Amino acid sequence: MDTSSELIHSLLPLFLVTTLGVSALAVGMIEGVAEATALCVKVFSGYLSDYFRRRKLLTALGYGLAAFSKPLFPLATSFGWVVTARLIDRVGKGIRGAPRDALIADITPPASQGAAYGLRQALDTVGAVLGPLLAIAAMLWFAGDFRAVFWLAAVPAFASVTLLIVGVREPAAVEARRANEPRVAFTDIRRLPAAYWWVVGIAAIMTLARFSEAFLVLRAQSVGMALAWIPLVMALMSIVYAMVAYPAGVLADRGRQSALLQAGLLALIIADLLLANARSSTIVFAGTAVWGVHMGLTQGVFAALVAATAPADLRGTAFGLFNLASGIALLAASVLAGWLWDAFGPAQTFYAGAVFTALSWVALVVRSRFSRSGA
Repeated sequence: MDTSSELIHSLLPLFLVTTLGVSALAVGMIEGVAEATALCVKVFSGYLSDYFRRRKLLTALGYGLAAFSKPLFPLATSFGWVVTARLIDRVGKGIRGAPRDALIADITPPASQGAAYGLRQALDTVGAVLGPLLAIAAMLWFAGDFRAVFWLAAVPAFASVTLLIVGVREPAAVEARRANEPRVAFTDIRRLPAAYWWVVGIAAIMTLARFSEAFLVLRAQSVGMALAWIPLVMALMSIVYAMVAYPAGVLADRGRQSALLQAGLLALIIADLLLANARSSTIVFAGTAVWGVHMGLTQGVFAALVAATAPADLRGTAFGLFNLASGIALLAASVLAGWLWDAFGPAQTFYAGAVFTALSWVALVVRSRFSRSGA
């Protein structure tokens, strides 16, 4: 599914701006609304997976919606079509995300959860690399015809749904255990500990600094990179992300979560400063690579922290709430980034990201001091 999604997403900002004639602010809004929708839906899908004790059903529904949204992109003749397709795709992502992440925690030994989430992030990015590379090849083959390239995305999307239905099973031991447990209620949110809410808060602040990767694509265009080669930006980011994510997960299992997150924030500040001052494709690629380092150091670690701090019977709900907070932050960040881009240019967009990153670094340091004092 990542191959399918990234094939489209690596070209979609360019399609919107060059073919449909929308502004950078509109790109920021559609990306923010789409991603925030996905993350907000995770609240309900996560809770429902806890309540009904069925992770796979919701996961399959989510992947199915995402697959059926893919043919809408090549058929789009207006901004409204793209908004509809993106929302259906992201609703599907929202439905599947929390149940899938909770299922990973269900079947992974606690001492290996950091490695498990790091591995998932690394394997996710295999598709995120293949998608942009296929986009480049297809753009060259079809002479820049966006719609012809978008049709290719339906093939891996429906293949992923087939694989999920045929090949994935929930563990029998976990199902047997759940049968003897009382059903959770939404009011059980009160059982989520303070340590979990600290994780949620820090992640939300960090998300304000890490707006949609669509702006990496637009930055590449702004320095004059040829349209057919711009998907290399997303491919590079994903390759670095994949290389860093699994080792970071292993280190998280050894108790280095705070150090990893601080290193990730430093990487994001460096990436923002590079991209703010980019005058050539080389600097854009350098900033994008460091952005990938940030993603690899932080995303799997946050997932492992959520799993570790939430009660086992509330993991789906916990992942849903975590992503709700991140979704609201992402919506605000992407709209702000689009406004700054239109009003003041690319540099101010990335400088603002660096400022929010510094704020999240302060929050992380405060949390570390509280942890050492036993709070």
